Amino acid sequence: MRPVLPSLTTTISLPISYFLFLTALLISIVKASPPVGTLHYREHFYVGAHYVSQPDASASADVPLLADGQIYVEHLTPASGASKEHPLLFVHGAGMTATNFLNTPDGRMGWADWFLGQGYEVYLVDQAARGRSPWLQQVDGPQTSFSTQTVESLFTAPERFALWPNASLHTQWPGVNGSVGDPIFDSFFASMVPLLSTDVESGMKNQDALVALLDRIGAVHLLTHSQAGLFGWSLADARPHLIKSLTALEPGGPPFSGDVLSPTVPSRSWGLTDIPLNYDPPLPNNSPDALNKDKIVTNDPARDGYTCYAQSPPARTLPSLKNIPIVVVTSETSWHGVSDGCIVEYLKGVGAERVQFVRLQDHGFHGNGHMFFMEKNSLEIVASVVGPWIADVDRERTARRERLVVAKVDDP
Repeated sequence: MRPVLPSLTTTISLPISYFLFLTALLISIVKASPPVGTLHYREHFYVGAHYVSQPDASASADVPLLADGQIYVEHLTPASGASKEHPLLFVHGAGMTATNFLNTPDGRMGWADWFLGQGYEVYLVDQAARGRSPWLQQVDGPQTSFSTQTVESLFTAPERFALWPNASLHTQWPGVNGSVGDPIFDSFFASMVPLLSTDVESGMKNQDALVALLDRIGAVHLLTHSQAGLFGWSLADARPHLIKSLTALEPGGPPFSGDVLSPTVPSRSWGLTDIPLNYDPPLPNNSPDALNKDKIVTNDPARDGYTCYAQSPPARTLPSLKNIPIVVVTSETSWHGVSDGCIVEYLKGVGAERVQFVRLQDHGFHGNGHMFFMEKNSLEIVASVVGPWIADVDRERTARRERLVVAKVDDP
């Protein structure tokens, strides 16, 4: 005898307690799930590639070619559509990738997601020859990597090493102690990648690729961190009309010399960068040797006697930076607290009329270090400091356009 299957109209009775159990289970799952962030569309592409001959190829009419210099670009768009006129472009620092801004090492929402929620399109890149941007062994220069001790002492647990003033005040890194064996540290360190050994090669490759990116996508709000701060100055110098604002989170520096960790080591021969900038008057033979330098010692207690360098008067200017809104953001406990002020003073000296300097402790944020955009209070910082500054730039630009329209209407 064949079994009889229930028809579509068959009613199956279950006790109400079963449905109550399912409802409670679903609620508990939702509560236990991490925040999903902002719903968005995602695409990726590569830009900046050029073909080079394979160095070890035999001489022939058909020389094998390689693609070099390209960078990986991730493009995120709010699912509801972008409400802001210009997107944000994030460029990460040394030894890291674009994942820095997607979420924090302990799984919280990152800054990219926060800006998506404010209606911005977001672009994130992996630096040239880094991460998902290919490093070619036959073409590119040698690489280096950060050790666990370097990461602990500079980024995640500087309070244990006290290599500079205020390091002992660091408290905001998530996790147990910011050291090997702490799951949050281990997760962060696992994301570190090799980087090019020389700042000159990094500067040139990233300059070329980032210029190609801006030429493709148009004007942006640029946000850089650490090593990428140098790329920000050179990119603004090359494409000033495409930089609507520049947010430099503890940019690489200071001008002409090493930071507090190596203050006597010459560096950044072009002042802000290791690669050429368009000074006015132009430098003879396009050589930075013509940039005359003066030592500047200030009474700023945050400097702890640190010596800055500036140009001897009359200083050459960087006309491309004159009208770009720039903010340098520095944490309370990072080594950058000693020397970032030197960068701001140099920017003013070369004619950057709209530069501002923000120390997070002056806005009530204490205990933060060099990686403050992924520390415990990262979302409070972006919501209270960085996000509003960029929004103010947009409002000011809109108001200026409206004044120009009114002026044209009133002009007989």
